Amino acid sequence: MKKLVRLPFFIIILFFVLFYGCKKSDGDKETILKGKATILVDETLKPLIEDEIAVFQGQYKAEIELKSRSENEVMRAFLKDTSRIVILSRKLNAEETKYFDQIKIKPKTTKIGTDAIAFIANKNNNDTLVALTDVILFMQGKEQKSIKGLVFDSPNSSTVRYMNALAGITEMPKEGVYSLKSNNDVVKFVSENDGMIGVVGLNWLYQPSSEMKDLVKNINVLSVKGEANDGFYAPTQNNLAEGKYPLARDLYIINCQGYSGLGMGFASFVAGDIGQRIILKAGLLPIRMPGRKVIFKTKSNKENEHE
Repeated sequence: MKKLVRLPFFIIILFFVLFYGCKKSDGDKETILKGKATILVDETLKPLIEDEIAVFQGQYKAEIELKSRSENEVMRAFLKDTSRIVILSRKLNAEETKYFDQIKIKPKTTKIGTDAIAFIANKNNNDTLVALTDVILFMQGKEQKSIKGLVFDSPNSSTVRYMNALAGITEMPKEGVYSLKSNNDVVKFVSENDGMIGVVGLNWLYQPSSEMKDLVKNINVLSVKGEANDGFYAPTQNNLAEGKYPLARDLYIINCQGYSGLGMGFASFVAGDIGQRIILKAGLLPIRMPGRKVIFKTKSNKENEHE
């Protein structure tokens, strides 16, 4: 009799354990606005995405770890499933798209804005203009009197890939073109050396880190003449919007999670009103200009009586 009495009680206890255990598990489950996720980002876009994440986490119960690396390193980690959310200055290429087709995941690509590659020089340089044709010829190994040398952030970076593609080369020349470790290193080097042209992501100039603010004061952002343009244009929001600056590049959040997780929620946030305002404030070009409310105030009756 005792065994018959204990058996139902045992089952009841087991039922409660399973029920509340499942309930807790569901509560910890990642959704589009809740949970934990890792996002990989091209190092040239790091300052902007740090701001986006800070605001996103402040509004939702989300914990996002940001890992910034050169473009090549980011893509290696992305394809190895270190994270299935990546932010780049390009879309996936044919080989990368084929890989996700093979594992039955359809990438969701969200355009979030437009950045630019900027040329910078030391303040002591009187010339603040540079022709893109001269830069391309220099990268092809052809000497140019107007250019002493070019300095890039990393041989694996998106800026190197972009400029190599423009120059029609697969490797940088061994003389006159140098690569360091980061955009900060390029800004520091150019601020301390006359005659060199640095190649950096525009976002780093509009949002320099605290230790870089004084160094940015010692550089000039060069205006660039495109191959098909007559004028020289600076990398401003207005010139990006009008398509005048020749080194613009679109930015994308690529989500390959394969389910409705934080990747989807974060992409929607950045492409939405608040996220676009952050991009505008960062000095880049949002995909849509955030609206502004104009309130017209009329005088109160008391104010009219005193007139």
